Amino acid sequence: MNVEVTPLPGIGVRKDFATRNGRRVGVVTHRDGHVELIVSKTDDPDACLASLPLTTDEAGALANLLGAPQLVAQLTEEHRDLPGINTKQLPIKGSSPFDGRTLGDTAMRTRTSVSVVAVMRAGQVHPSPTPDFNLTAGDVLVAVGTSEGLEAAVKILKYG
Repeated sequence: MNVEVTPLPGIGVRKDFATRNGRRVGVVTHRDGHVELIVSKTDDPDACLASLPLTTDEAGALANLLGAPQLVAQLTEEHRDLPGINTKQLPIKGSSPFDGRTLGDTAMRTRTSVSVVAVMRAGQVHPSPTPDFNLTAGDVLVAVGTSEGLEAAVKILKYG
């Protein structure tokens, strides 16, 4: 998929791509940090059909909604021929005892044999996080392991 990056002098940067039906979907990142989700008209890709301003938290939540499932799907496909290997998204909720603590504090690998292969945060993928990676509410951990191990990991993140 080809993402076009267009500088908008005095405004910021537009990043968008063409969908199968010819619309362009993208994001305008303003110089002041504001983010706007945009959709073009079908007959004029430079004319905006819809624009939705997003706060930083909203942009991050949307990125996690879109990014984490795609990463999990890719890993699942890559592990398709390896029986017993599963991939799962593990959210860090505000009520988690690990909100504000490190990945190492979970002792996830030792306790469950599950590997955290990435953390999605505010639309950014943090691959291969180290034990000193600080977790925060809203993060989505992408983990690989057995079904039993992944279920145990869910309980660890929820109850400690």
